[in-house]
Amino acid sequence: MSDVPMPEEMPQRIDPQPSVPMPPPESAEPDPFAAPEPLVVPDEPVSDERPPLSPIPGLTGRKVGSPLRRKQQGERIQFTAEQRLLLLDTWRRSGLPAGDFADLMRISKHTLYAWRKAFEEAGPAGLADQPKGARRGSRMAEATKRAILMMREDHPEWGYQRISDMLARTNGLAASAGAVAHVLQEAGVELTERPEAPEPHRDHVRFFERAKPNQLWQTDIFTFMLKRQNRRVHLVAFLDDHSRFIVGYGLHATASSALVIEVFRAAVASYQAPEEMLTDNGTQYVTWRGKSAFSKELEARGVKHVVASPRHPQTLGKTERFWGTLWRECAGSAIFIDLEDARRRIGHFIDYYNFQRTHSGIDGLVPADRFFGAAPEVLKTLKARVQANAHSLAVNGLPKEPLYLTGKVGDQSFSVHSEGERVILTSPEGRKEIDLVAPTKPPASVPSPQCPTAVPTVEFADEGTAEPPAPGASPIDAIQPPQAGGGQA
Repeated sequence: MSDVPMPEEMPQRIDPQPSVPMPPPESAEPDPFAAPEPLVVPDEPVSDERPPLSPIPGLTGRKVGSPLRRKQQGERIQFTAEQRLLLLDTWRRSGLPAGDFADLMRISKHTLYAWRKAFEEAGPAGLADQPKGARRGSRMAEATKRAILMMREDHPEWGYQRISDMLARTNGLAASAGAVAHVLQEAGVELTERPEAPEPHRDHVRFFERAKPNQLWQTDIFTFMLKRQNRRVHLVAFLDDHSRFIVGYGLHATASSALVIEVFRAAVASYQAPEEMLTDNGTQYVTWRGKSAFSKELEARGVKHVVASPRHPQTLGKTERFWGTLWRECAGSAIFIDLEDARRRIGHFIDYYNFQRTHSGIDGLVPADRFFGAAPEVLKTLKARVQANAHSLAVNGLPKEPLYLTGKVGDQSFSVHSEGERVILTSPEGRKEIDLVAPTKPPASVPSPQCPTAVPTVEFADEGTAEPPAPGASPIDAIQPPQAGGGQA
């Protein structure tokens, strides 16, 4: 008999899940009048995980490169400098194209080209591994670094932009303001902190600038003290709005219309009259009744007079900026002997300002570059006449001849030297001041500046500076006094 079990003895299939009614075969048509089958919910929760979808042919992105390259993409081989040199030598000897040889070596042909270029430029050292990332420190030439440090040492008050402009103008070296700051930081130079920014204006700041020279001049008066004489003096200047070029100046003990008019005439004689003149409401320029002498002078020359709003110095901002520059770099620290010495030395500073000092408001140029843009020959001639040491003459005056004497009398050694205008004798007994009689020699004088200047010779009647008469007063009162009660005499 066979060992095949009988049907009733066959093992039963145990289904862990309850039976679910099978759907009807696809061929059978559903009965529209049959009752809906009840929904059977399984006891165990059904997982929401779905099998990953296979990519649909035709919708996948294009795979770049050959299958061999894709397989080798994650297998980058690192070569040493000796191995790179050996591969280059083998490539040259093989005579194969770069692409074929690169495929054999499992590298890119562009890598071969890069190795060959590095070898041609730097030899075997070019094949060594280079440090990745940007090189630390400044990449500037050593000569440029030295020039920056020397300028900073000679002019500690100069900022980064000023040093950058002067490098390009004097030495022909290119260095941005940021590069200058980086070099100074590397050298350990203490950087001056900028003052805190003022509160923002209620309205946005408006800038204006004329398109050509001599279209608009600005004028203002600046007052300061002569320290030696404890004397107040007044400086008037005329500034071209387009170029910031000072066309004329004058220094006098009084701030009168005569001073303003004489300086204006000297400036017009040198550079012609402008089309417009911008002033503030000072009594030297305008008067509250009639026309001032300065307004009449402008009208006679066909110059339009533009008056700024009261209590708004920003309108003459270019002139106010020049006053600040003059005070910081010259007048604030200079010791003038007298009024004439101050007039000459301030004139030399104006020459320095016009022809040598760069200005950040005009793209690092000097005012003369803009003012004489259409007349380069005139600019060349005037530059040759400006003193090379104009700034030094303005701040320090004429350089004095040094005095130093040392010797020995018996067993006593001594030395004599000058400290400013004093002569000091140093001996074992100590220091003391002595008087020396200087040899007869004509006194040296400061050379005359090139900027036009003038001194008033005739005092004009200043309508603006005179005190107005009292209410009810009349010039007739000086001839015929009024009678009591207002009657006639």
